[in-house]
Amino acid sequence: MAVMNVNNDNFNELKNSEKTVLLDFYADWCGPCRMVSPIVDEIANENPEILVGKVNVDNVPELANMFGVSSIPMLVVMKNGKVVNQAVGARPKEQILSML
Repeated sequence: MAVMNVNNDNFNELKNSEKTVLLDFYADWCGPCRMVSPIVDEIANENPEILVGKVNVDNVPELANMFGVSSIPMLVVMKNGKVVNQAVGARPKEQILSML
């Protein structure tokens, strides 16, 4: 499944999904974010049962504030609209998958 670019307009659709949701909070200027991005893309392509979204913290600061993002990259896993796991910093694919 394709990765969603998450913004204020489509966040509720994501939040209310019955699927497990993986959110990647990032910024274009962030080096570690650029390392995590292709891994997140790969996870999205390999796991259609997971809804994957990316949140650019510079473009959507409201969502970054809602999730208390203070460092990026930050990965958040949501189930039934609730945060069940999160991690800050670059992670290898295996660690990201284990969060799910």
